[in-house]
Amino acid sequence: MLFADDTEEALRAAVQLVNSAEDPDTLTSVAELDAFLQQHPYTGRIDRDDAELEALRALRPRLRGMLLAGRDDMAARVNTALATVTLTPRLAQHDGLDWHVHALADDRPLPERVLVETAMALIDVIRAHEGSRITVCADADCEAVALDLSRNRSKRYCSTTCANRNAVAAYRARRAAG
Repeated sequence: MLFADDTEEALRAAVQLVNSAEDPDTLTSVAELDAFLQQHPYTGRIDRDDAELEALRALRPRLRGMLLAGRDDMAARVNTALATVTLTPRLAQHDGLDWHVHALADDRPLPERVLVETAMALIDVIRAHEGSRITVCADADCEAVALDLSRNRSKRYCSTTCANRNAVAAYRARRAAG
C-alpha cells in the first residue's frame, strides 16, 4: 500500500469525479450522482438534489487542476482550497475503516467535503513526492486523468478501455510491419 486507505479512496473518488466530465459526461443526473456515491460512499450530509449535482459538476475543473498540477503548484492549490473553508479536524472510525482524519464537520455540503478530502489526500501525495502517479491518460485520444497506485508504477491509462484500445493498435501495427 502506497498511501493510507482514506488517501487512496479520496484520490480514486476525485479522479472518477474529474473523469465524469469526459465525453460522454457521466454525471448529468441525480441518479448518476447516486451511482458515484455507491462507489465512493461519503459520510455526512448528502442532499441528492440538483443543486448538489451542479455544485459537484462545477467542482470538476478545480479538482482536475489540483490533481494534475506540478508539486509546488499543487501545494499552492491545496493551500487555497483549505483556506476557503473552516476546518474542524477530528479522528473518525466508521464503516469498518480504521482511524482517519475528517477535516470538516459532517453537516458541510458534499462538494465542500469532496474538495477538502481531495486536498487532504494531495497533502500525502506532495509530502511523498508522488505527484507523478497522477497523469493524463497515455491514450492520444483521451484527456482523462489516470491514477497509478500500483507498486511498479505501470499504470498509464485511465481505464481498461483505453489500455485495451492501445494494446490492440500496437498489436495490429506489429502485424502490419512484420
